[in-house]
Amino acid sequence: MSTTQRLRGGVYVDGFNLYHAIHDLGKPYLKWLGLRRLAEGFARGHAHTIEEIVFCTAFFPNDFAKRKRHETYISALKATGVRVLHGHTITEPMQCKNCERRWYQPREKETDINVALSMFDDVRRGRVDVVFLLSADTDQASSLRFLKEAFPQIKRIVVTPPGREKSKHLRDLSDSNVLLREDDIDAAVLPKMLWDDANRAVVRPQEYAPPPEWVHPDDRPGRRR
Repeated sequence: MSTTQRLRGGVYVDGFNLYHAIHDLGKPYLKWLGLRRLAEGFARGHAHTIEEIVFCTAFFPNDFAKRKRHETYISALKATGVRVLHGHTITEPMQCKNCERRWYQPREKETDINVALSMFDDVRRGRVDVVFLLSADTDQASSLRFLKEAFPQIKRIVVTPPGREKSKHLRDLSDSNVLLREDDIDAAVLPKMLWDDANRAVVRPQEYAPPPEWVHPDDRPGRRR
């Protein structure tokens, strides 16, 4: 790979891994996150351009309000050029070891596979020179190991969601690591309204409204337009 080559980055996001990390911050407005702006921040110094952003997720059943917010967020991501890949969910029987109470727990499936396959496909097709894996899931260690062995010229960077520990398994198979902070998420929050390709408005859910004193990143002093 030439040292003068303009490096093209691809960002591959485990949606649930990122969502739960943001949820644990206790600030719902941060869930209205702009992945493109976030990626432009953490890719600085590693890649010249962001060619692909892939968000892997699945809809959970039986909660209409939550699903509606999820659908709206996906529409917002698509409006900013993010590619969304859907897995599915299943319900698994669970039982408490102490009281023997039984219930059914929804589980997402395919997200980690979709992350891995989208990385491999973009690398195989020559679309990217740098892979950014946004996840703390150690199951992706095998994906990074495969990339390292099959495509040693591709730079591998692990981006850890805020509040999560850097995984040693992922770190040992990457060329570099980025640990996101709450401030990074805050600085990448989407506007209240966006427009999709059909010129339809995508409006932020009320549950993701920021506190009154919060200032959007676009309106902060020193923000370049």
